Amino acid sequence: MNARSITHGLHGLPAGAWRWAALGFVVIALAAAGLAVVAADRAGWMGIMLVAAIGAVASLFLYAIWPRESLGGAEARRIAEAAARANVAWAITGSDGAVVDCNDVYRRMAGVSDKEAAPPPELALGGETSSAMLYRLARSAAEGVAREESLRINSGLEVVVAVRPLSGGQAAWWFAPRLAATQAETKESVAVPATASASFFRDAPVGVAIADASGKLSEANLCFAKFFGHAALDGRALADLVEPADRDGIAELIAKAVDGASAAAAIELRPLGQPERMAELYASPVKTGAILYLVDVSEQKALETKFAQSQKMQAVGQLAGGVAHDFNNLLTVIIGNSDLLLMRHHAGDPSFREINLVRQTALRAANLIGQLLAFSRQQTLQPKPLLLRDTLGELAHMMRTLVGEGVEIKLDQESDLWLVYADETQISNAVINLVVNARDAMPKGGVVSIRTANEAVTQAAAFGTAIMPAGDYVRIEVADTGTGIAKEHMGKIFDPFFTTKDVGQGTGLGLATVYGIVKQTGGYITVDSEKGRGTAFRIYLPRYKGEAIAPEAEALPARDITGQDTILLVEDEEAVRSFAARALKLRGYQVFEASGGEEALEIVKKNETKIHLLITDVMMPNMDGPTLVRAVKRLRPDMAVIFMSGYAEETFRKNDEKAEDLHFLPKPFGLKQLAAKVKDVLSQAPQAKKVG
Repeated sequence: MNARSITHGLHGLPAGAWRWAALGFVVIALAAAGLAVVAADRAGWMGIMLVAAIGAVASLFLYAIWPRESLGGAEARRIAEAAARANVAWAITGSDGAVVDCNDVYRRMAGVSDKEAAPPPELALGGETSSAMLYRLARSAAEGVAREESLRINSGLEVVVAVRPLSGGQAAWWFAPRLAATQAETKESVAVPATASASFFRDAPVGVAIADASGKLSEANLCFAKFFGHAALDGRALADLVEPADRDGIAELIAKAVDGASAAAAIELRPLGQPERMAELYASPVKTGAILYLVDVSEQKALETKFAQSQKMQAVGQLAGGVAHDFNNLLTVIIGNSDLLLMRHHAGDPSFREINLVRQTALRAANLIGQLLAFSRQQTLQPKPLLLRDTLGELAHMMRTLVGEGVEIKLDQESDLWLVYADETQISNAVINLVVNARDAMPKGGVVSIRTANEAVTQAAAFGTAIMPAGDYVRIEVADTGTGIAKEHMGKIFDPFFTTKDVGQGTGLGLATVYGIVKQTGGYITVDSEKGRGTAFRIYLPRYKGEAIAPEAEALPARDITGQDTILLVEDEEAVRSFAARALKLRGYQVFEASGGEEALEIVKKNETKIHLLITDVMMPNMDGPTLVRAVKRLRPDMAVIFMSGYAEETFRKNDEKAEDLHFLPKPFGLKQLAAKVKDVLSQAPQAKKVG
């Protein structure tokens, strides 16, 4: 205990000036008493008694204010000393959460020396679980609420942590080992660990559950139960909640955890009856079995699937475009030479039937290639401002004949429909394909409804792998009352060659063609279907905000397609070049042939004869068509040009700075198409260009 001091006391008057004044008063009293004794004859007995009385009062006053320990203070120090020597960690934290005082046990628990600053309780024990609980207690103390919780630390020891708010925003903390539980409490703690009832367990953003060795759940938090669509899962076997194919993996994961192995890799599982949803499940061992951690990855898997589907569609589209280009060259040769043969073998000729059959088959193949190009968005379109109300109105009459008896077509169109910018023929083909599909989905008859309407989309919408931005659209809806589409087929219906029809009843390109036409037009397509109740396809085409063009004049009757101008024909495929040159010569034209761009350029440079028209393939080795045309235009700027290609017209137009002066002839083509295109282009040229 501390020695007494007149400057430091434990109770009584405040130390300092008061005690010095009292001491001076006593000294004065003693001096007066001494004088009274020395001069007793003068003071008399009455003086001596007065001085003695003054000294006695001064002594009593000095005793009253002299510093000394009370019984309560000593008892408090004994209690504090006992607490300091006990195996209980305590700390006092300020309003800012920092430790202002603590004992040695707290420092040892926190792992700091006497010279280091003690960390706040939230960081004293370390670990995510303990920090979460201690932060929660700190918030309670800040709110003025006393609280305590149990915590199992890494060493396996269970500690009771208590906090009590003090004045001035301070808080007192105690960390005491938990006393041995009673037998009933021990059994309960084995069944449910203390941490399972904490709020951080219940409110965790990932699913957490406790399972025994057999996979039966003893407790699960809200996120875990919500994934499986249940309010509570206590007593349920996890295997009964997932798809049958995932049950073996769950049993193996839990078995490894029970044996003491934490699973570094997760397994994937799907809730029963919801195969489109997916989660990753982890497990770690505990005494009672395993703790399971579930992460819902449904959205992530859906995005991965969409991305893979998009890549697959792009790859198939590129393949289809490449195959279509080569096939178009072959079909040009077949169709063209069939036309040349039919010029010599008329309807009464024995060979006419076979030659015509070859030609018709080649045309069917060309139509199939056109569908592939439509799917791969490489089809040549001729867009224009289009009023769908008129287009579909005229189309409905033809479609009623197409679908046959038993199927009713209802047409419901908005009166003031916006314009769209599209190829009328291709949009008609898309609608016809949807109507034919609807007819095939109603073998016993039904109703096909075609509806059009204006729709202002205010928010972006996801349609499969595409995002439709906000804007004004014209919606075309084709709905039926047929059998519907199975859920497992919904993600494949736009894939090329995918069909659920019997062999020989469909190519699987109908919906793929619709998809390609809509996407190449700049639109979007979506589908809703319910098994047994029908299907509804919706096409959204962007609104055209320009002005409508005047209707075209009626087609003129057949006219002369012969000529006598000079043409330079450039084609690297010899069979195609041979047919085209022969066809043009039969029509009266003078033709120079070249197998490549360099050879054609030499002909232009060396030939003094006026060349009126250049017909060139787009894709050629070494020097392609556009490069050749740019070089020729520098030499002969007045020469007309026709590109021919099995690819879409946009493949060269978008890269040519004067695309409006160029013309395009898509492959495959026949004799009449070639001669008519040449005649049209030359007839549009000024007369000066035609004079040799």
